[in-house]
Amino acid sequence: MKKVAILTDSTSDLSKELLDKYDITVFPLHIHLGEKEYADGIDITPEEIYQWSEETKETPKTSALSLYDAKEYVKKVLGKGEEVICFCLSEVMSSCCSVMHMAVAELEVEDRVFIVDSMNLSTGIGLQILAAAGLADKGMKAAEIVEKIKEMQPKIRSSFVVDNLTFLHRGGRCSGAAALAGNTLKLHPCIYVSEGKMQAGKKYRGKMDKVILNYVEDIRAELSEARKDHIFITHSGCEAGLIEQIKKELEDMHYFENIYVTRAGGVISSHCGPGTLGVLYVAQ
Repeated sequence: MKKVAILTDSTSDLSKELLDKYDITVFPLHIHLGEKEYADGIDITPEEIYQWSEETKETPKTSALSLYDAKEYVKKVLGKGEEVICFCLSEVMSSCCSVMHMAVAELEVEDRVFIVDSMNLSTGIGLQILAAAGLADKGMKAAEIVEKIKEMQPKIRSSFVVDNLTFLHRGGRCSGAAALAGNTLKLHPCIYVSEGKMQAGKKYRGKMDKVILNYVEDIRAELSEARKDHIFITHSGCEAGLIEQIKKELEDMHYFENIYVTRAGGVISSHCGPGTLGVLYVAQ
């Protein structure tokens, strides 16, 4: 049995290769398309979500797992580790943390299971998980790992450039007028995470391939001083050529030890829409 096992929700957007490498257990959040409910990453794909939204002109709804399911996942992971660290989508954005806290309390395993409010989303959570897995491999106990992760959280840089404002509008994150104006003028806002919330940053204008390159150029100075171990390129369905171009930009820096490309899952894709791309890393 491992000393520390790791559990996370599906919004962490880690690839199967990384999940398998670090033996991470994932529980799905839920996506509601009208009256139908789906489990993220299990019985629905981002493409199916996009198609439904375009056909109905409605936005998908998302929700946390049930208390029953939370308890089942906790019990499952307790069979893999003496202690468990569970990473959840920012508590500001989801009730996932609250449900997990209730599950742990009802199972009376608070001394073995530690719930972490990631204060983040997507691979902004993934960066914390990889750091925790590395510390666990060194033999550190769960409580000590959690303290290290909390110290790390303010240094995580999570940002994305959105191709189209339609999904943000449908989800209530920008007005209809702003979405119409933005799409007409080909504006692509940068969305970043601060204190667990999504915030609007710089607005880029023009074709998406040029916008993404400008976005990477804007963060280049901080990239050259970031932590070297892990960096993510996470997207919600971008052209392969563009993704490879961004990856090459990072490789040409001859700086990062591991550059990962991951595809955003259903929950994240439901809110940002297709064509979104972000570079996520940890500042020094």
